[in-house]
Amino acid sequence: MGVTMAAVAAGCTEDERVVSKPVGLSIEPHNGSAQVRPDTPILVRAAGGTLQNVTVRARGADVAGLTSGDRSQWRSRWTLAPDTRYDVVATALGKDGRTRTVSSAFTTQKVKRAVTVSMEAPNQGETVGVGMPIILRFDREVTDRAAVERALEVRSSKRVEGAWRWLEDGSLVFRTRRHWPTHTDVRVIAHLNGVRALRDGYATQDLDVKFRIGEEHATVADAKTHRMVVYRNGKQIRDFPVSMGRGGVHKYITTSGNHLTMDKGNPVIMDSSTLGCGPGCPGYYRMAVYWSVRISNSGEYAHAAPWSVGSQGNSNVTHGCVNMHPDAAQWFYKFSYRGDPFKVVGTSRELEPGNGWGYWQMDWEKWAEGSALKQTLWVGPEGSVPVQAKRLQAPRPTTSPSA
Repeated sequence: MGVTMAAVAAGCTEDERVVSKPVGLSIEPHNGSAQVRPDTPILVRAAGGTLQNVTVRARGADVAGLTSGDRSQWRSRWTLAPDTRYDVVATALGKDGRTRTVSSAFTTQKVKRAVTVSMEAPNQGETVGVGMPIILRFDREVTDRAAVERALEVRSSKRVEGAWRWLEDGSLVFRTRRHWPTHTDVRVIAHLNGVRALRDGYATQDLDVKFRIGEEHATVADAKTHRMVVYRNGKQIRDFPVSMGRGGVHKYITTSGNHLTMDKGNPVIMDSSTLGCGPGCPGYYRMAVYWSVRISNSGEYAHAAPWSVGSQGNSNVTHGCVNMHPDAAQWFYKFSYRGDPFKVVGTSRELEPGNGWGYWQMDWEKWAEGSALKQTLWVGPEGSVPVQAKRLQAPRPTTSPSA
């Protein structure tokens, strides 16, 4: 009996030694690594324990990451900055009740072929209209569009649904499903530095732009009634006589559809050369036009036109613009944000979605199909996440290194 009990006691002690094995803690990339690709994630793993703390620093700033639900793994959230030293310190708690700390320092490789990104609209700190898109442009054609989309974050103080769409010119545009709510604060964070946007090239900068949606402005210009009605927060506040495109030839017909106000200038130099009628052409003109609000890329503005006041309210005599009395044009110029909805009705020429900011000409499902990830996004104060109830076919998992 005594021998048997001794054997049992010895077995228990052996099992306890197995259970109290120190936590295994590893960091990738390994300490001392050099020329690490920027699209390589930082991975910290705890085997037989849980992570208590992971600190990653680069260029004097903390690096964001995500911890798994069981706290056994930490992974960097975004791609790494090229040509940068990273310092990682991780602490884990083992089942034996003891902590273990390990560290790693490594450097990422320099970029040989860089991709530069810029934001066409909106501007930092700008107050804009409820139809405002977010427009990103790249100096090279992006080949891994999905990797770029995954690096983009939109935050909004009021919840909206939106989607990114790649355009034929290679630009990337975010549009909401419905107009932005008024008085909404929006922030766009493009975590693009280190994203492998090309097969042999990387984006080399991040963007962080904040803007605000103002009150709701909307305008309807009717070529048949020769009136332009302006609304603020759903209520009519102005009704102006106007003159619009005289027609005769296609280019002189004002485009009907859902425009946005794109830009303002006082004055704008208007030159018929942009419509194919240069010096020596019958009807050539080049003139300074005041209180001008642009609504397309085909030369259309709402602007002051003292020369056509007699026709405003009764006939269409313009080359496609919306002519207004100088006093009315000045008021509208000062009233308008960029991104205000401006609808034109009553003409035979339809606005193309790719003409200026004609993005609201496209129905929502078709717009969302232009996302490389085939998804729409819920956007709120905490950021943007995919809408789970998407009916679009989701892409297959990709082997992109920035996934």
